[in-house]
Amino acid sequence: MPSPDQTALTPRQVQSFIDDGFIKIENAFSTELAKQCRDELWAEIGLSPGQPETWIHPVIRVASKASRPFVEAANTPLLHSAYDQLVGEGRWLAPRGLGTFPIRFPSKQLPGDDGWHVDVSFGAANSDFMEWRANVKSTGRALLMLFLFSDVGPDDAPTRIRKRSHLTIARELLPYGEAGATLRQLSADGYSSTEHCDVELATGAAGTVYLCHPFLVHAAQPHRSKQPRFMAQPPLLPKGEFDPTLPPSPVQMAIRQGCDLM
Repeated sequence: MPSPDQTALTPRQVQSFIDDGFIKIENAFSTELAKQCRDELWAEIGLSPGQPETWIHPVIRVASKASRPFVEAANTPLLHSAYDQLVGEGRWLAPRGLGTFPIRFPSKQLPGDDGWHVDVSFGAANSDFMEWRANVKSTGRALLMLFLFSDVGPDDAPTRIRKRSHLTIARELLPYGEAGATLRQLSADGYSSTEHCDVELATGAAGTVYLCHPFLVHAAQPHRSKQPRFMAQPPLLPKGEFDPTLPPSPVQMAIRQGCDLM
């Protein structure tokens, strides 16, 4: 945990975020907090870790949780320091909870939600989800975050990440300007422009957090192991609109790099 005069991330980690689109922070919150959160989620879905015969669905979703353990997990000093380094000090809102939670269970059924995608960030007033939007400024989203509340190995349905895909998406969003592109437009070709990207698996011990660029292409996958996977995938929300008078943050530097504006 960084002291007041230290930062969470090294310069190399910050550069890796710009280049690859994500960083992995181990021990971002405690295993005790992770267990408290798991216990609440078990209670929320009405299932038990000791009754695997009741795990009949490949995935169960919980929209959000705002009780003390979840708020504490999202707001550790280590994470606050990392938010400052990647988004800019004073440019993000402290999370008041976490969500959504796609809780994945061992199953021979396909989950049906494992396609490659980018998380869009505004336009939610439209009842058609495919018309929600993202723009090159990433209006409405400062980071995509993956919080691991259980140990996640290669067979525990870890999120798949296409490294450096955020650079391609930034370049593709540029012609759409501030209005942005809809999810329907972004996904029209199945994100084939990022098929060449190396794939990283978001594995780690409970308490690990992946901080990802908002434009990172990622996907779920089936669960092939024995224990359920508990994970949250919330956004970090920006405090305001993009301000060109401020020094560019690493999130913005990555966008400029992808658009050949560096």
